[in-house]
Amino acid sequence: MNTAEQPIRVLVVEDDPVAADAHVMYVGRVPGFVAVGKAHTGAEARRLLDRTPVDLLLLDLHLPDVHGLQLARSLRAAGHHTDVIAVTSARDLTVVREGVSLGVVQYVLKPFTFATLRDRLVRYAEFRGAAGEASGQDEVDRALATLRAPTPAALPKGLSGPTLERVTGTLRGSDEGLTAAGAAEAVGISRITARRYLEHLVNAGRAVRSPQYGQVGRPELVYRWVRGR
Repeated sequence: MNTAEQPIRVLVVEDDPVAADAHVMYVGRVPGFVAVGKAHTGAEARRLLDRTPVDLLLLDLHLPDVHGLQLARSLRAAGHHTDVIAVTSARDLTVVREGVSLGVVQYVLKPFTFATLRDRLVRYAEFRGAAGEASGQDEVDRALATLRAPTPAALPKGLSGPTLERVTGTLRGSDEGLTAAGAAEAVGISRITARRYLEHLVNAGRAVRSPQYGQVGRPELVYRWVRGR
């Protein structure tokens, strides 16, 4: 992500003060994003939107004064075109379908880790950064697919989905790439385990590896995320 560009401005809307502070901190840790404020109610969110430019709402759906989708609907009616990432513990697919028409680009289920949110934000930034005219249907499909996590496939024996998600989010958020040791430290797993997950991503075509020279001894492999995957 090119952090020299205008950062994506995020308003955190969350009724739990502790969670709101955590989400603001999470947003601030993702390159290319900046939290411009936080609101604990729908009314407070509306007031902030009226005076603060916002590109993206990180929106809790269960607010004390209004349901998040009702808030999104009222914002659309008032002329606000801010995109929405919905944060919720609810798993009602009817709500998910309703949110699509209201500018909800992604859902994040509580509880979630920093790596999960970072992955969603990076995907959103890639989607938002797409520009120009598509050459055909495939390019349109790829642009839309950027927002969506890949369909889970059966993992090799010994690999777990939650750990893969953390490794994936960490690698996606690293512009310079990561060694196995760097990924291990960031995720909190052993170097050998981190390498297994990174190699899995390489085999799946979602990452590439290259040797890093210039140090004494054998060159160390650096893993980089394949953008657009």
